[in-house]
Amino acid sequence: MKIGIIAHLKHPIKAPFAGGLEVFTHQITTLLTQRGHEVILFASSQSDPNLPLEPILSDDHYDAHTGVRIKKKDLPSEYIAEHHAYLNLMMSVDDYGLDIIFNNSLHYIPITMANAIKTPMLTVLHTPPFYELELAIKAERRHPVMNYATVSQQSAKNWQQLVNHCTVIPNGIVTNDWKPRLTESEESYAIWFGRIHPDKGLHLAIEACKKAGIKLKVAGGIADQRYFDRMISPLLDKNIELLGLLNQQELNNVIGQAKVCLITPCWQEPFGLVVAEAMVCGTPIVGFKMGALPELVDEHCGVLVEFPDTDALANAIPVASQLDRLAVAQSANRFDIHKMIDSYEKLLETLAKKQPVKQAS
Repeated sequence: MKIGIIAHLKHPIKAPFAGGLEVFTHQITTLLTQRGHEVILFASSQSDPNLPLEPILSDDHYDAHTGVRIKKKDLPSEYIAEHHAYLNLMMSVDDYGLDIIFNNSLHYIPITMANAIKTPMLTVLHTPPFYELELAIKAERRHPVMNYATVSQQSAKNWQQLVNHCTVIPNGIVTNDWKPRLTESEESYAIWFGRIHPDKGLHLAIEACKKAGIKLKVAGGIADQRYFDRMISPLLDKNIELLGLLNQQELNNVIGQAKVCLITPCWQEPFGLVVAEAMVCGTPIVGFKMGALPELVDEHCGVLVEFPDTDALANAIPVASQLDRLAVAQSANRFDIHKMIDSYEKLLETLAKKQPVKQAS
């Protein structure tokens, strides 16, 4: 197949990744290409040059340290720049001769313009509903042409009022890249990793570790400086160690030696790759019953408590730390990325055959 993948444009698609969506987009592009498909990735200009990249937005003013596009005189806002990048793409996308468009943009324009193009499209809903995307889908559903998928049953429920049939394909990771550690580390600590952002609830993880009397190591970049300054900085002491952004091997080591991994979402997170990454390292999960976590974590691989009860979270840490680390690691096999790619490949082929590119009238 000739597949056009539309990326989210907030960050370039390259390592170190700004978040799970960038990881997902890089992996599907790479693996579908390896499987012999002709893939074009529509993304921003500083994305990985090893990918089959077709730049649709310049990263000349992207600040990799802050993860924002710096406003310069006579330049449009980030919102308007993304709008026009996607608009220009959709106005010309039929010219690429694609069999199918694989849309992971989280943007309203590809959905709004789905009725104006000839090429069939699959959109993956990676987030809970938000205003612009809801409006676009409501309009598209009046004359349905779009196919939708999402990453968990919980996410499908979140969208069911707008999309009554949404294929569920759980996210995956390259399990072979991660090595489980099945013996106890001499140093006793918990790990929290991911973007330091209000949605991720690091402040609650810190509170729970203080109550449990266990050191917490934090790996990840600051995605919201104001949140960090107001909510995290006042909590820091010698028992909270900030590691910054780590590469995959470093992350594997620090996760694998932790007693538990705390996962503390403050929103209805549709999946959470950190769950799979921690589990494949053999590290038990301690987290909240939020979003998709109850689908991903059972009694064999972690302990979940009600949000935002940090007392219960603290009490769960010693319980989870006694779980069988081998069983935790083996449970992560269901998140193998090749299972995810198999499902997307099959779905894309089905949709391309079911809805062949429309011929001009």
